[in-house]
Amino acid sequence: MAFPHKIRFFAWIGMGLLLAMAAQAQQPPPAAPPPKHTAPEHPAIEPAALEILKAASARLAAAKAISFSALTTYEHPARSGQPLYYTTLSEVVFQRPNKLRVITPADGPPSEFYYDGRVMVAYDPAVDLVAVTDAPANFEAAMKQALESAAIYFPFAEILVADPYANLSEGLTSAFLVGQSKLVGDTVTDIVAFANDNVQAEIWIGVEDGLPRAIRTIYPKEPGQGRTEIQFSNWHLDADVAPAAFTTPHLTTSPRMSFARPDAPPSPPVKSAPAKQQ
Repeated sequence: MAFPHKIRFFAWIGMGLLLAMAAQAQQPPPAAPPPKHTAPEHPAIEPAALEILKAASARLAAAKAISFSALTTYEHPARSGQPLYYTTLSEVVFQRPNKLRVITPADGPPSEFYYDGRVMVAYDPAVDLVAVTDAPANFEAAMKQALESAAIYFPFAEILVADPYANLSEGLTSAFLVGQSKLVGDTVTDIVAFANDNVQAEIWIGVEDGLPRAIRTIYPKEPGQGRTEIQFSNWHLDADVAPAAFTTPHLTTSPRMSFARPDAPPSPPVKSAPAKQQ
């Protein structure tokens, strides 16, 4: 979640040290003090909250294949400033280390995304057009390229990286256990709130299976402080996935379009090379 910095605290003890030295010169050496427990790195970070995040992240990182449904709600302001909410449903299949399929049937225009560790493919069923581009073998680098080159972003990719805990906990300024819920995801979940300088998040994690059931985030430094909520369901871990799941026949049957941002200017027409003189 791009947490950039950690905060550390230092104690000022100069005056206390001088007083102790003066007392030692006049009195016999005192008995050894009891051992002190090391204070947490940040007073707003609860170890219990971190342990829940670690356990959930470890389960996801250990799974060779993951599939789930993600119901994602985005907040975006209207021209009047009123916040509007848009919801999409994505059917996700992921295979470590670097294969992803995301089918989004609704709401809005349907779309399909495929990544097999070598190429990325975006397919638009409404107009039967397909976009293809070479992609890096590293999953995180591929997701960054998809965002920068075509404005394709999947917020649930944050939990699919090689080390989800490192991604979620980097630069934390607070993390604490809110309590439990019996409603979210139709199961009992632990609720953990955590934040850094750029993101504030709350996650619901199943007590029995350690899998995320919901995540809510807010970006306080962004214009409008946009909010995102993801509800997870239909979890399946380590199921067999056919290699064909990460490609599509539309690569050979559908016309191609540029793999580019929707707001990018149209590409100039390609000019034919001049004929060679005989």
